[in-house]
Amino acid sequence: MEVLFPDIRPYARHSLAVDAPHVLHIEECGKPDGLPVVFIHGGPGAGCEDYHRRFFDPEVYRIILFDQRGSGKSTPHAELEGNTSQALVADMEAIRKHLKIDKWVLFGGSWGSTLALLYAETHPEQVLGLILRGIFLCRKREIDWFYQEGASRLFPDAWQDFIKPIPADQRHDMVASYYIRLTGEDELARMAAAKAWSIWEGRTATLKQSKSVLDHFGRPHTALSLARIECHYFMNNAFLEENQLLRDAHKLKDIPGYIIQGRYDVICPMESAWELHQAWPEAQFDVIPDAGHAASEPGIIHALIKATRTLSIQLKK
Repeated sequence: MEVLFPDIRPYARHSLAVDAPHVLHIEECGKPDGLPVVFIHGGPGAGCEDYHRRFFDPEVYRIILFDQRGSGKSTPHAELEGNTSQALVADMEAIRKHLKIDKWVLFGGSWGSTLALLYAETHPEQVLGLILRGIFLCRKREIDWFYQEGASRLFPDAWQDFIKPIPADQRHDMVASYYIRLTGEDELARMAAAKAWSIWEGRTATLKQSKSVLDHFGRPHTALSLARIECHYFMNNAFLEENQLLRDAHKLKDIPGYIIQGRYDVICPMESAWELHQAWPEAQFDVIPDAGHAASEPGIIHALIKATRTLSIQLKK
């Protein structure tokens, strides 16, 4: 069973100003002249965590992590202005050029898989390979499943806590009702809504409930950016056309790819990963039989690290 590589520290950190008012936090780890890989975090709005550096052999990979607009250590925190999918793709291009990288591997899960697919379909010539986990295509039925009706039937206890901040007569559109509170002037109501939104995600992320995952989602700094930015994107259909990522998947056919999916993923059910594989049959599809959604689950860690090892060998040929 593969496990995470030992903890490492960045050898370089960068602050990159993009469209005002956004400044991106970037770090580099591993081998400075190694195979470039960019870690694309989830959410949108979740930010990077220290363990995200540890999916890659530091003797092989030049590991780039960045916090997307409004997330993590990027500033301003939880900012919605100019925060769109297209802007994030442009940011990735700005990072690639700033770091003088010709082509790179994309590694992303959940929303990170969404953004990786959008970037790869926009700039396929810059992508050496794709390692994707917990596929999220940002379609209306996926949003409705998790925030309106579907996952609620599997987690009715956690669902009661999620709907608590919203009056009963406003629960017919949970995303819109949350958006009003997450963008309102009442700071206490905004934070209460953010924590309820984020903890709902944390409680459903793993097959076996994880205290460390719950702690992460419950931190006010994470909760505020995650809830505000996710809700902003979902109110705007993620700034994508319906089924855009599947429609354009033919552009990926010449890119080595790995799709890794937990069988019991409640946040991003396996249907989307299955449909992506039908549209992109060249990718290797690996279903983890004893996992949910989180990258930190043992079976998913094993599959992700196996993919990073295999891809590095594949790209050397």
